Amino acid sequence: MKQQIAVIGLGRFGAAVAEELVKAGHDVLGVDSDLSVVQGLSTRLTHVVQADASDRETLERLGVADFDVVIIGVTENLETSILATLEVKRLGVPTVIAKARNDAHGEILTRVGADRVVYPERDTGVRLAHGWSSANITDSLDIVEGYTVSRVIVPAGLVGRTLRDTITEDAHSVALLLLARGTRVSVYPSPDEQLQRGDVLVLAGQISDIERFFARIEQPAAAR
Repeated sequence: MKQQIAVIGLGRFGAAVAEELVKAGHDVLGVDSDLSVVQGLSTRLTHVVQADASDRETLERLGVADFDVVIIGVTENLETSILATLEVKRLGVPTVIAKARNDAHGEILTRVGADRVVYPERDTGVRLAHGWSSANITDSLDIVEGYTVSRVIVPAGLVGRTLRDTITEDAHSVALLLLARGTRVSVYPSPDEQLQRGDVLVLAGQISDIERFFARIEQPAAAR
């Protein structure tokens, strides 16, 4: 569903989020205090303006109260981050998502009204740590503590084998959610599906189980 979304703070994080939202078909207002940043994004966002997002009157003038979602991407200036979050929520925006620099910053943002706080740098580090055990894990998402969903390029050791032999009956309790082959995606694919080079799997399970699963696959055959 198409939504009206404002992104305040167009640094690397804010600009990337805003551009992806435009690609997804949403109307996006970008707001930043730096004129050169605003000019650089003028042809890539629905609307983009130079403004002080910590000022309530400015936010009212921009019609922020009518937006479905506001994303606060400012972290360099903590005062602006906190005041923008506070004022946007006071204007009645239903969903306010704010980027935090650290846990203390995140706690303040929650207290002044942020509906969701994100930690991009920390989350990137967590994904890197989880993917370190295998070069085939291209991305991971923590669901609850200790459990993850991972996007995986099929390892060479699994090519030609069936899902039944490799994953669905694996002793480490790794669950296969879907298999993507080119443009075809199979949700809960047949256990008799034979894996091909370039297939992408989405796996779920305990982090420790997924890491052990890939460690076992990548061991030389003589070592198993």
